[in-house]
Amino acid sequence: MTKKTSLTEALQHASKQSPTHEKKLVSHFEDRTSQTQSRQGKKMIAGHFDVAVTYQIKKLALEQNTTLQKLLTEALNDIIIKYNGKPVA
Repeated sequence: MTKKTSLTEALQHASKQSPTHEKKLVSHFEDRTSQTQSRQGKKMIAGHFDVAVTYQIKKLALEQNTTLQKLLTEALNDIIIKYNGKPVA
């Protein structure tokens, strides 16, 4: 049976990684930053829904040739209008 590596040993091993490994990590995070630029100034709204709801909303998006994001924006704007709020694009 092999002995499990302790957290301390794992951290010491990780700190001895080569500079190329660090460059790969940096470039990975830079790539992620560029992917999230389209989300700047936006916040996530999330919820847990029944599987049937998920299926139906995705099906509707396909049938309407649109995105889930656009359908959810439309639905939220409808709720905002219903309660006398000002819809957002």
